[in-house]
Amino acid sequence: MLLSMSRQKIVGLTAPSGAGKSSIARRVLDAFPGMHLAVSVTTRAPRPHEEHGKDYFFVSLPEFERLLAEGALLEYEEVYPGCFYGTPQFTSEEVNGPVLLDIDVKGAANVRATIGGFFIFVAPPSEAELERRLRERGTETEQTLLTRLKRAKKELAYADQFDALVVNDSLDEAADEAISLIASYLQHE
Repeated sequence: MLLSMSRQKIVGLTAPSGAGKSSIARRVLDAFPGMHLAVSVTTRAPRPHEEHGKDYFFVSLPEFERLLAEGALLEYEEVYPGCFYGTPQFTSEEVNGPVLLDIDVKGAANVRATIGGFFIFVAPPSEAELERRLRERGTETEQTLLTRLKRAKKELAYADQFDALVVNDSLDEAADEAISLIASYLQHE
């Protein structure tokens, strides 16, 4: 039986690629031990440090299409050409406590509009800093880097459509701010 997501406390972190949402998400999970991370499903190849089932569920395009056809995904999007991401549905047996979504901007907007929750947009201090971070992580070709930067410019325009904005100029400060905002939401919602 799928969980009634409207009764579940949903917290979302969204940002352009490279803004630091996954780093902040790890700190949020440490701060709220009862929070469940919704591990996204993707058709992209894993990066060297990523683990299947922990960072993402890495699947083939036919497997992704099967999950979609079965209604196993809450939302999905082709984030980059040929590269799909989706958020899995949960059963009431799997989730007991708030759910954290580490989710792309369009997916976050869709989930927020459909089932609500509390969504924080994590922004880089500047586009130049975002480019520097993406280059430093060394996971992109020049072409994929340019694609990510082009998408990031579009995504930054959506920052004001979420419940809160956290500028990640300092990871420690940004994580502390996100944790404080989430604590307030969980206590008052």
